Amino acid sequence: MSTTVVVAEDQPLMRAALRTCLDAEPDLTVIGEAGDGAEAVGLARRLHPAVVVMDLHMPIMNGIEATRQIVGLPVEPPVRVLVMTTFDLDEHIIDALRAGASGFIVKDVPPDELVRAIRVIAAGQAMLSPSVTKRLLDLRAASLSPVAGGDRDPAVAALTPRELVVLRLVARGLSNHEIAAILHLAPSSVKTHVGHLLTKLGSTDRVHLVVFAYEHELVRPGWPASASLAAGPDEAPGSAFRRR
Repeated sequence: MSTTVVVAEDQPLMRAALRTCLDAEPDLTVIGEAGDGAEAVGLARRLHPAVVVMDLHMPIMNGIEATRQIVGLPVEPPVRVLVMTTFDLDEHIIDALRAGASGFIVKDVPPDELVRAIRVIAAGQAMLSPSVTKRLLDLRAASLSPVAGGDRDPAVAALTPRELVVLRLVARGLSNHEIAAILHLAPSSVKTHVGHLLTKLGSTDRVHLVVFAYEHELVRPGWPASASLAAGPDEAPGSAFRRR
């Protein structure tokens, strides 16, 4: 079955190039084009595409607000958003991720990378490595608004000690295999823990687990991965190894 795509880009030439690139793939079909954020929201609401390729900088309604509204549409399966930006360290990327985007690409990526990104996101995964997410969050850490209560937040309190450790390691940019090696677990067990975290925290993918961890001050810029092993602020690093 073909993956349906809406392209939201205010530059007609770029929009046409994106359509040509995507329509050349047998498993992708562009079903709509938008020249501004408001139009993108309207198309997403009416056409229910699998993925919206969203330019961040558009008139009438910017890509961040458009992403927030599209991700919030009461449809199943949810419409997923891949944001595009000119620079890989665009400060607005963080806001787009917080709005619910499942990843980002820069506009000068090769066509095959764009196609791969859409396929990955359509499959329910995130198209942004945790390490890149962490780097971006480090750059904007001062502007993230911590959630009052930190570890006392009900969402955090509902996590098991092991889930909390895994969440902190995910937020430090580690892959499932790297986390498995640190915690002496099978990668499949780590994958299960990540799945539980996604469900409990209502996150769509691990990108948003990273955002959650930073907003709740479960990790901070500059902390080494070893500091994530404590399940609470008063525990010594490594204590979590004893909780199996």
